[in-house]
Amino acid sequence: MHQIALFEAKNKLSGLLDKVAVGEEFIITRHGKAVARLGPIQPAFDRAKAKQAAKMLLELRKGVTLGGLSIKELVNEGRP
Repeated sequence: MHQIALFEAKNKLSGLLDKVAVGEEFIITRHGKAVARLGPIQPAFDRAKAKQAAKMLLELRKGVTLGGLSIKELVNEGRP
């Protein structure tokens, strides 16, 4: 992540936005102190994609067993 002073960011905003569009992030500083972050917008939650991923996980687990153990036993085994 790059740092850039506020004055310079104002003068180069168009160029900075071009860089942000391809994934770069910038910290904008005022008098040497970080005051803002300029970065790409995160895509909105895609419910259809999440449902497809859940379906795929359910398909992958078919036929997989715990070898006679229960989830509770496995969880307790990892606890001190």
